[in-house]
Amino acid sequence: MRHGDKINNLGRKTAHRHALLMNLACALIENKRIFTTLAKAKALRTYVEPLITKSKDDSTHSRRMVFAYLKNKEAVSSLFKDVAGKVAERNGGYTRIIKTGNRQGDAAEMAMIELVDFNEIYTNGKAGADTTAKKTTRRSRAKGTAKKATEKAPKTDSSAENKSADDKSAE
Repeated sequence: MRHGDKINNLGRKTAHRHALLMNLACALIENKRIFTTLAKAKALRTYVEPLITKSKDDSTHSRRMVFAYLKNKEAVSSLFKDVAGKVAERNGGYTRIIKTGNRQGDAAEMAMIELVDFNEIYTNGKAGADTTAKKTTRRSRAKGTAKKATEKAPKTDSSAENKSADDKSAE
């Protein structure tokens, strides 16, 4: 029986499991998104989220604590430089797990785990692009489409007149 056993051992001994999670966490921090099995993604979430929380406080002590888990200087510097700035106002929930279906070879459940603030699709373009949202209405659009059609017609006529004027000047 597994009463009170909250750790998914992932079919590995302790040292192997820690090495696996360390490598997955480094890959997630450097690439911002990785594809793995669902069980590994869920285990990785509990491993990496406390590290991201520690990275909000940029002190020597917190850097050393995170380095003890990751053992990779590039991943630690990327975590404190890039990731900590984006998640500064977030109070947890730094990762998102999306199921991607079953693997073809052994039908294992696959998932994508990603850092939430680095996905421009779900953050409505806040991370990079400057976008403006259209104003939506609950009214019928029948009246608005008729006005737009009449507005477009004179514009095309004026452009046609400009083209014919250019043709005359070219002759």
